[in-house]
Amino acid sequence: QVQVVESGGGSVQSGGSLRLSCAASGYTSGRYCMAWFRQAPGKEREVVAAVNPDGSTNYADSVKGRFTASQDSAKNTLYLQMNSLQPEDTAMYYCRARRRLSTLICSVDQYWGQGTQVTVSS
Repeated sequence: QVQVVESGGGSVQSGGSLRLSCAASGYTSGRYCMAWFRQAPGKEREVVAAVNPDGSTNYADSVKGRFTASQDSAKNTLYLQMNSLQPEDTAMYYCRARRRLSTLICSVDQYWGQGTQVTVSS
């Protein structure tokens, strides 16, 4: 069973920075396709940044130029560096992991962490 654990959330003022971490474990091959999502109160969960199997990263338009996702495959860890945070970034941030079945293929089954809260005050 794959486990996903996020950490690093907190409260900051507008313009501040935070770094989130996500660790995945439990898959025998130890390789994962990983992504960050967020969900604000009353809104649907949305993707923030997704690292593709080829190593490229897709970002939501709202965070481009401010957030940077990076994956340390050796540690099965995904990071999200968030700079220039704004109140509209306030949300619960979730990490999603899928098993990497081959170089370019990720599993359909997905695993979620419990989330970490990010609160940005103006």
